[in-house]
Amino acid sequence: MQKILLILAFLSLPFIGTSQTSTSVENSTYGVQTGFLGIWGYNESRLSNEIALRTEIGLDASIFGGAFLPKTGVIFVPTINLEPRWYYNLSKRENKSKRIENNSGNFLSLKGTYRPDLFTISNYDNISVIPNLSLIPTWGIRRHIGSHFNYEAGIGFGYNHIFAKSAGYAEDEGELAVNLHLRIGYSF
Repeated sequence: MQKILLILAFLSLPFIGTSQTSTSVENSTYGVQTGFLGIWGYNESRLSNEIALRTEIGLDASIFGGAFLPKTGVIFVPTINLEPRWYYNLSKRENKSKRIENNSGNFLSLKGTYRPDLFTISNYDNISVIPNLSLIPTWGIRRHIGSHFNYEAGIGFGYNHIFAKSAGYAEDEGELAVNLHLRIGYSF
């Protein structure tokens, strides 16, 4: 009986050794990204093997104009983003010998964005924004090129709450929000 237990224990060692290693998101990654309408700095911190919390600050850009304005306007508004991301295909990518470092993979997230009325950068004077908060479920991909460069694309539809009372309106407003992004970046 002791010989059988010893043989079983010896045969199970390879399985015990490999069960300790698992595919996981990075503990913490930092970087900067830019897209068509803005620039952002971010950190992704691991919450579990497949979930990372992305915190981000940056400047969102908007372009505005019309017949009553002498020129097309551009405005940059500060943003604060908090976004838990579930990288759902890391194991599949690793099994196919595809890269997963720096959280390269497909993800589902809930992107929360707050745009306060702290300051604006614009080619017009005395422009301000009405603070707003959006929550947008998003599907996206993130891939790395080389060891530091990355690109990311995502799409999602959600809700945007506009704090109109703070600007003197009778009540706050809500509207459909779209998150459509294509970014390139650098990871540190």
